[in-house]
Amino acid sequence: MNLVIPDTSACRASLEVATAYHSPALLNHSVRSYLWAAYYARRRGIHFDAELLYVAAMLHDLGLAEAFDNHSLPFEEAGGHVAWVFGAGAGWPVERRRRAAEVIVRHMWDEVDVRDDPEGHLLELSTGMDVSGRGTDAIPGDVREEVLGRYPRLGLAEEFVACFESQAARKPDSLAASFVRSGFAARVAANPLDH
Repeated sequence: MNLVIPDTSACRASLEVATAYHSPALLNHSVRSYLWAAYYARRRGIHFDAELLYVAAMLHDLGLAEAFDNHSLPFEEAGGHVAWVFGAGAGWPVERRRRAAEVIVRHMWDEVDVRDDPEGHLLELSTGMDVSGRGTDAIPGDVREEVLGRYPRLGLAEEFVACFESQAARKPDSLAASFVRSGFAARVAANPLDH
């Protein structure tokens, strides 16, 4: 596969944060999301900021973690705020912090235009692949096998559906609630990555 996880102090720190606050299933989902995105981008000639995408991938679901689950904000917005604070701690300029938050918020959009936001596009695409299997045909079987061998799913489907159902019950106007109402559990259960 020849995909390399970027090795910067911010990337190492974001992995440390994700490891501390996520279950093993959500941690592996975060890493896989980066790997799917990087592979897809490389195959299609999409230029992206690897550090920004990796940090966003590691932090994109932190709003689902109990410590960061805001009582009123959708989880993606809460995660965006965490990324902004993380970026401040990493010494990133304000614009880079804003971009990290924006990429995380946009990962829940139906579509992000690659020309306007390559990192947002890639994270939206790759998280959809990993959670519901949307577009997994863009990743060859040998690459899927290698990534899943290194970062197994560990019951992600059940855990993720439970997280979204919890968000939906408490935040009925959120995108997570909209996903649940539109058959999210069935799409997740049908994910070819789990079969």
